[in-house]
Amino acid sequence: MNGSPDSPARRPALLGTAAGAVLTVLAVLLANSGGDPGGPAVAAGAGSGTAVTRTVEVTLSGMRVRPARIDVTAGTALRLEVTNTDDRRHDLKVENGPATPLLGRGRSRTLDLGPVTEDREAWCTLPGHRAAGMTLDIVVRETAGGATEEAAADGHGGHSSGTSDGTGPDLGAGFSRGWQPRTAELAPAPGARIHRLELRAAHTEVEVAPGVKQRMWTFGGTAPGPALRGTVGDVFEITLVNDDHGMGHGIDFHAGSLAPDRPMRTLEPGERLVHRFRAEKAGAWLYHCSTAPMLQHIGNGMYGAVVIDPPGLKEVDHEYLLVSSELYLGTPGSTAQVTKMREGTPDAWVFNGVAAQYAKRPLTVKAGERARFWVVDAGPSDPVAFHIVGTVFDTVYKEGAHLLTPDRPGGAQVLDLAPAQGGFVETTFPGAGHYSFVDHDMRHAEAGAHGTVEVSR
Repeated sequence: MNGSPDSPARRPALLGTAAGAVLTVLAVLLANSGGDPGGPAVAAGAGSGTAVTRTVEVTLSGMRVRPARIDVTAGTALRLEVTNTDDRRHDLKVENGPATPLLGRGRSRTLDLGPVTEDREAWCTLPGHRAAGMTLDIVVRETAGGATEEAAADGHGGHSSGTSDGTGPDLGAGFSRGWQPRTAELAPAPGARIHRLELRAAHTEVEVAPGVKQRMWTFGGTAPGPALRGTVGDVFEITLVNDDHGMGHGIDFHAGSLAPDRPMRTLEPGERLVHRFRAEKAGAWLYHCSTAPMLQHIGNGMYGAVVIDPPGLKEVDHEYLLVSSELYLGTPGSTAQVTKMREGTPDAWVFNGVAAQYAKRPLTVKAGERARFWVVDAGPSDPVAFHIVGTVFDTVYKEGAHLLTPDRPGGAQVLDLAPAQGGFVETTFPGAGHYSFVDHDMRHAEAGAHGTVEVSR
């Protein structure tokens, strides 16, 4: 399992949007070159005297320096071949040493540090970039003991877990081979008035950020669990089966109204129950594990959404569902992870369970098409402020009521939701381009809660 349980006060590194889109709402959300994790160092042979010269290829991209750490033997003459692969200019300054000029995309510069005898840091000098995690550690080691140079030069040194260096997941890295994003497309409500579904509670390993796999507690093998949709008056019969051999689980559907004593009780391993409710009210609703401590069960992935269409809901060209939540890495239920949950210091914020997945694989529409974005905040603790850069919402529906409709002169910029709230917004994309969507709490956006709508002609 990935993740260090020792640093509860971390904040993740940021990532820019895919395909060169730039988030205009904050200068430090940058375009992402595609997530090359950085190549290994290359020995360059003997230098002057007895010193050994070592050359390392260094890449600047996605508000990261790759590799983020280089281990060298004391006295090694170090040469850095620095290349910027980002759409925005960056530089690299070495502590008490040389610096590159500002480099445009595809430009390179060589830095000769000479023999290295003490630890040093390098960073991008542009305002805010160093604080956002655009740094490189040069660590001097003796030849015996410690990490090998080859392992350190890989540039991860534990970064694939997103936790060992105190910066959270490397959102500029690539997802694993064969990875597929969680579909955000929301299917129309089926015509049946009774909806039956079996949900199995179990532990599942999930890739929750680029290259970061985490054991999650899930409904139906995914976090969030399967999306449910219906209309007012529909009946839902959900069979919950507890396949988790280690703990009890229950389920709470906010879309239903009924005494919780029996249908929301905790099931011991191997037990099952049928949770039956009638959806009397329209809205975008949360469901989640009802077993205490709920902070841990929700925080580890046991949540999902139920969409009950308002009467007379019009068809649109596209409908997407985005469930917002926090991500806590580490051993589920461990003291370190629970401390992060209680202190409100997640490793990332995510839409549909995976950090930055829709930056890597944008949602797609055509210019002039109308799209509806349903949003549910699963928390467990933080609100969400959903915004799409370059658009104005002409329709806002929140917590069972229309706050704005197209026949009114006003517009909206954000759908703001507290934990467990839900709603939708609608917009028409005016032209081809890349429209970033974010949680407009920029701490959340920089740390995974962002993506792109790719609009074609």
